Amino acid sequence: MNSVQRTSRSISARAQILFDLDPPALGWPYWPVAVLFALCWILFAWPWLSGAVTIPWDGKAQFAPQVQFLAASIARGESPFWNPYAFAGHPQIADPQSLMFSPPFLLLALLNSAPSLRAIDATVLLSVLAGGFGVLWLARELEWHWGGALIAALSFCFGASMAWRLQHFGQVLSLAYLPFALVFLRRGLQSGRPLPGLVAGIVTSFIVLGRDQVGLLCIYVLIGFAVWQQLSAPSFWPAFRNSVRPLAAGLASGVALVAIPILLTALLAGQSNRPEIDYAGAAAGSLHPALLVTSAIPHLFGAAGEMEKYWGPPSFTWEGTGLFIAQNMGQLYLGAVPLLLLIAGTVRGVLWDRQIRFFTVAFVLVTLYALGHFTPFFRVAYELLPGVKLYRRPADATFLVGGLGSILAGYTVHRLLTWTLPAPKRWQRIVEIAIVAAAFSFALAASLAFDRIDRALAPLLIAAAWLAAGAAALPLANSLKTIRPITAALLLGGLTAVDLSWNNGPNGASAMPAGELDMLEPSTRNETLALLKQKLGQRRSPAARDRVELIGLGFHWPNASLTHGLEQTLGYNPVRLKLYSAATGAGDSSGNADQRKFSKLMPSYRSALADLLGLRYVASGVPIEQIDPNLEPGDLPLIARTADAYVYENPRALPRVMLATQTRAADFNKLVAEGGLPNVDFRTTVVLQEDEPSLPRRPGSARIVAYTNTTVTIDAETPDGGWVVLNDLWHPWWFAAIDGKTTIIRRANVLFRAVEVPAGQHRVVFTFRPLAGGWRELLDR
Repeated sequence: MNSVQRTSRSISARAQILFDLDPPALGWPYWPVAVLFALCWILFAWPWLSGAVTIPWDGKAQFAPQVQFLAASIARGESPFWNPYAFAGHPQIADPQSLMFSPPFLLLALLNSAPSLRAIDATVLLSVLAGGFGVLWLARELEWHWGGALIAALSFCFGASMAWRLQHFGQVLSLAYLPFALVFLRRGLQSGRPLPGLVAGIVTSFIVLGRDQVGLLCIYVLIGFAVWQQLSAPSFWPAFRNSVRPLAAGLASGVALVAIPILLTALLAGQSNRPEIDYAGAAAGSLHPALLVTSAIPHLFGAAGEMEKYWGPPSFTWEGTGLFIAQNMGQLYLGAVPLLLLIAGTVRGVLWDRQIRFFTVAFVLVTLYALGHFTPFFRVAYELLPGVKLYRRPADATFLVGGLGSILAGYTVHRLLTWTLPAPKRWQRIVEIAIVAAAFSFALAASLAFDRIDRALAPLLIAAAWLAAGAAALPLANSLKTIRPITAALLLGGLTAVDLSWNNGPNGASAMPAGELDMLEPSTRNETLALLKQKLGQRRSPAARDRVELIGLGFHWPNASLTHGLEQTLGYNPVRLKLYSAATGAGDSSGNADQRKFSKLMPSYRSALADLLGLRYVASGVPIEQIDPNLEPGDLPLIARTADAYVYENPRALPRVMLATQTRAADFNKLVAEGGLPNVDFRTTVVLQEDEPSLPRRPGSARIVAYTNTTVTIDAETPDGGWVVLNDLWHPWWFAAIDGKTTIIRRANVLFRAVEVPAGQHRVVFTFRPLAGGWRELLDR
């Protein structure tokens, strides 16, 4: 043995002692199997890694710009806690979809100041790879055959929602962390040592920091796993005493990492447009039972194609469901071999074995949860389980359906390859065949009922071919396991890898030609974006920072403002500040022209609020009159026509900072509800909440000295005193100081910030301090 090998083994041994990673008794080497899995991962991931395609939809419309904003902020040395580039300002630190607390994306942002779409895709796919490594580790801990571990990892990473909903980055990562949390939690409970529990708490905190429904369900799985371990121990009280130290260590490390972000998110929920989802709203995101057939026939309903051709529930074809879920949310295919083994394991009773029973119970429960209002279980969960009311789609549980189903399939492979899978009795074989036949019979009946047999025939034949291949591979592997055990495992693993790469690989739900999303590349030469940057740069002054609006340019456009540093009045985010949405009519997205809804307070682009927002340019995918019929000729002159947009200018847009010399009083709640800002000159008059009007004073001036994400510095000069009005969004976590002394920020003109300054020259500094602001908000409750 050479010195390099001795050093490597020494480091490995120390790591095992430090992290309590003693190898299990079964003895198969981890890394060769991990390398084999990584090769399968390359087969699946290569179309994205090569740059030929990119992950579209929410992955780019929502999440990629968040990562690019984070990276650019870090590169400039600015805090990313406040985002000025969407909805006129947003508390990014509290947003559950900001990804700033996601270790993989934070690392990417630290290493790359302007991450490309390809780099972001690679980060997601590497996280999926890591999740597969975690499944291999968990299976090895449970002393499974390596073939079972490989099948479990393949279907975990490339099956069901993990593949079909790859664009939901946060949910993908939440599931990818779960195997590691299970490994360390199990180690801690079995050994009684605090260190594995501490690591389990850290990994679990990564799940919690995702702040998504998949993460919530993963936490309940972990809680259930811990309870199950106690209840299934030979003696309860010794097991309970043994668990105290690791659980306490895990709780302490987890709470320490998640307490502040979760608290801030909870406060944001109270300020937002959706503090919680009512039962009817949540139930509308249920998984229709008919979609269970996709576990056998993945392409039956055309989920990989255009929305107009999709005919599953809900769709233009399958009407009257009352559901609102995307066409890729019901895809449950884990592969032909895993499906057949799941059926066999269920019918033959293998999945009720003591070692796997917890995962079987968890699988059933998350499936019932995903079905939403179609079973009573979700209503019980909605009413009793903390956190469920915050989310709108029980169908998100399909991530866990796929993840837990993969573990069950892997266990059945383990039983097959270790000669412990019972041979089927005649009635069991009949039931197994009947289950598959029932799926195909339902699919055929549905396609005939909806007159879609022309679209269903090819998917039915392809699915039948894959299932036939799987059905042929299983007895062949069974016969080979004695004389060629490695070949038997490779046969099942190889077939599953090719199957999932073919059926769950790049498609309309998970991939798009990279060039079609060029507007989200930091290096883009897009004509519309270049024009807006040029115009904004020409107009910027010590008092003026103009905003833009991107409307009707397509689904992927709204958050391009984050990618390119354009301060925008709209954006794409399901969580927005309630005050801003009510005042401006801003909705979830602005990709379609009809998504621009005006409000009582902002009934048109020709309105005082639009001017106060400093909305200078509107880039629209259609002529502006189609969006705002209240406009008169000349209200918003057309200044350019690009390949993407009609670009209009609002000549009345007001400066970002002004020095008001008198006040007017108004009831802001009434103004939001009924509209009608006072008809005043906002350059000299500020409207405050129910204040006594003041007499006019001599004019003064204010200018922006420095402007960053979380700090705005303004120099003001006034002979008689007045109000520095900053037309940035008011939020309770902003603080202000005049010449270093803390002062009160008042809501001004309904949405904005103002501080009163005495006569003379003064420096006013606005600072975003979320921790102090959140604490103050709690104390005021």
